[in-house]
Amino acid sequence: MTDTILHRLHENGRKRPNAPAYYEKIGNAWVPTSWKEYTNQVRQAARALVALGVEAGQNVTILGFNRPEWVIFDLASMMVGGAPAGIYTTNSPEECKYIVENSESSVILVENQGQWDKIASVRDDIACLKHIVLMRGTEVDDDMTHTWEGFMAKGDEVDESVVDARMEALELEQLATLIYTSGTTGPPKGVMLSHKNLAATAQNAQNLIHLVPSDRTISYLPLSHIAEQMFSIHAAITAAYQVYFAQYHPQDHLNDNLKEVKPTVFFGVPRIFERFQAGIAATLSQSTGVRAKIAEWAQDVGDRVANVRNRGQQPGGLLSFQHNLASKLVFSKVKEGLGLTEARILITAAAPIAPEILRYLSSLDLPIVELYGQSEGSGPTSTNLPGANKVGTVGQAWPGSDVKLGPDGEILMKGPNVFLGYYKNEAATASDLIDGWLHSGDLGEFDEDSYLKIIGRKKEIIITSGGKNIAPKNIEAALKNLDLVSQAVVIGERRRFLTALLTLDPDAATQFAQANNLEGQTLHEHPKLIDHLQKEIDEKVNKLFARVEHVRNFRVLPRDFTIEDGELTPTMKIKRRIINENFANEIEAMYKG
Repeated sequence: MTDTILHRLHENGRKRPNAPAYYEKIGNAWVPTSWKEYTNQVRQAARALVALGVEAGQNVTILGFNRPEWVIFDLASMMVGGAPAGIYTTNSPEECKYIVENSESSVILVENQGQWDKIASVRDDIACLKHIVLMRGTEVDDDMTHTWEGFMAKGDEVDESVVDARMEALELEQLATLIYTSGTTGPPKGVMLSHKNLAATAQNAQNLIHLVPSDRTISYLPLSHIAEQMFSIHAAITAAYQVYFAQYHPQDHLNDNLKEVKPTVFFGVPRIFERFQAGIAATLSQSTGVRAKIAEWAQDVGDRVANVRNRGQQPGGLLSFQHNLASKLVFSKVKEGLGLTEARILITAAAPIAPEILRYLSSLDLPIVELYGQSEGSGPTSTNLPGANKVGTVGQAWPGSDVKLGPDGEILMKGPNVFLGYYKNEAATASDLIDGWLHSGDLGEFDEDSYLKIIGRKKEIIITSGGKNIAPKNIEAALKNLDLVSQAVVIGERRRFLTALLTLDPDAATQFAQANNLEGQTLHEHPKLIDHLQKEIDEKVNKLFARVEHVRNFRVLPRDFTIEDGELTPTMKIKRRIINENFANEIEAMYKG
């Protein structure tokens, strides 16, 4: 039997029909759906897609936040031999139009009226689009549009045997899904992942981090991203664990949802863990006297225990006793506040994270392992693991994959998780996929234990006017590690020296303003703030780097970078070109004279 994610879904429906597969919050209750019902929902949606004319080899698109309908529609399109393509909810109508057209999608699933309006405003210019399907709770009076209930009812027109035949015709090497890159350097490219890519990567994830049916996770990051798909769909089905769909606007509900769900497996982009760290630090900073000393002692104990565990050992004797006491006095309260009391593995990926953030959280018994990869590798290239964790690296090669460095230090990978190529883009495919090796565009180095360290990005290398090649990533990470800084972008291409654009962390900035009696003033330009940051950069950043890599000037911006202003991708990666355009005046001012 062909071993695809769809076949594994059916196996779960047979083996554990009544066990919960996913939960959604209805009212004040988390309502489960069983594996049998989940399988039936996907089959019904697959029959409905056939009724709407979707043939094997055709694609569909999905525009909406994480909900059961998203995943059901996604799996259904794969079941009938097609491929789904997710669209970020923050995308503009023109960006949505680009992906629908590029993927040649005949059917799109949209979440609500707002997302429907985007598609409605451009659909007359999209020749391939024939049907719009709405998720539950929204109705639109439109000839081209189907409610979710109406769409599912269309499935009754198609015999079950048709879906069975489509699924049994699936081949491991055929296209299963399209992941559109965030487009940091241009229009997004459609990464083609096969059924083998998805199945092999999910299976290795299960084996590597020992995923079991009793595990549970919360789905809240964009499902258009391969990492969230892997945790919410493919690995979840492979290991048969439970997925809880977060409430809409996770920035408002995530903390409450975490406390209710108490996930055992939690994946977050660095920004999530940075916020955790900032919140914890702000709370602990309010402790005084004996409480402050206990917190400091507990973190010292936690740091020593983390070092022992990272080497694959367990604390014993006095250290074990101290850790148990620290857990009762401090760690348990921190975890309870975050909703992570039962989390056994915390994973970060999708962007660089400062080692200091990882060390800080691990000192509070919140050990996070960093995973590195990209959509073109189905997510992972390398990963740290509990018991085999080197903070400051991105771990060892993903199982079944070969990872090496090119002559210029570029990270190359070959294995069952490497993509088929870019959809309708032979030139880009030829550039990034050479003799089966994925050319990542990232620069790395290995240590003596084959742990990989990312040192920069080929396409983001800054070449100064003096001809020096500088990777900005590590400098930016050091700047972001300063207490007041939220985001940092290093400037210097064809310039005499490096400068930086900085944005302020709101909580830290408020505390600084209060401590220095600066409330009500324009903080980002205040001399006290500038002097403080200059001292921090001199003592905590520039000392870490060669003289040519020193930040010689900086500007604090009046606001943080945003997705809405085009400065961040939906996965919170910075878009250098847009930032350079939006803050051109500030940049030029740093180089005058």
